[in-house]
Amino acid sequence: MVGAGISTPSGIPDFRSPGSGFYSNLQQYDIPYPEAIFELSFFFHNPKPFFSLAKKLYPGNCRPNIIHYFLRLLHDKGQLLRLYTQNIDGLERESGVPASKLVEAHGSFASATCTVCRRTAPGEDFWADVLEDRVPRCSVCSGITKPDIVFFGEPLPERFLLHVVDFPMADLLLILGTSLQVEPFASLSEAVRSSVPRLLMNRDMVEPLAWRPRSKDVVQLGDLVHSVEKLVELLGWTEEMKDLVQRETRKHSGGD
Repeated sequence: MVGAGISTPSGIPDFRSPGSGFYSNLQQYDIPYPEAIFELSFFFHNPKPFFSLAKKLYPGNCRPNIIHYFLRLLHDKGQLLRLYTQNIDGLERESGVPASKLVEAHGSFASATCTVCRRTAPGEDFWADVLEDRVPRCSVCSGITKPDIVFFGEPLPERFLLHVVDFPMADLLLILGTSLQVEPFASLSEAVRSSVPRLLMNRDMVEPLAWRPRSKDVVQLGDLVHSVEKLVELLGWTEEMKDLVQRETRKHSGGD
């Protein structure tokens, strides 16, 4: 289970950190309160603030970091049952974690849909408008085209239901870079069997583990990059991690 904290080392602010999070820095947008930027009623009233924010999250503006590549390495080694992410930045996909292993609980910018006729829009058309500061419109009915991310009050993607099968099967739960404050995602931390270790690596303690601790919980607080590097070292994967990061960096820079 991962959240915005795994992407802050890539230059993407989280949402709730006082002073530095998205919600603390939305004064530049014409919104009545921070959460309105992800509310459908406000979006239909004035979609421009959301698309201004979306422009900052354009895929390609930021690259995966060592935390994303650690998750990719778990997959490469056959250790990853599933990666549940709250993030909408797409960096898990970018790192090479296959879509079959991903549950993007709050959706992603990888696709977009017309809010009127429900026609799926090509991603390149959607982003062409956003990058030119235009509100994306459907080519068929001229309705507003919205990326397939989950706004407040919207149902989660159907793939989220995989948790019913995945969590009882897991023999270890990693929780990285999330405050576990948003439901129903947060409750997944309770869904593994009581005998299964839960490893929390986060800047701060989270309420579900603080209020309902289990005997096999392991908590590592502090800088997440440092914590992941330490875990990689303990696993004896440091050289493999370096090779993976170098290989992916060359690929993105056109070296391959």
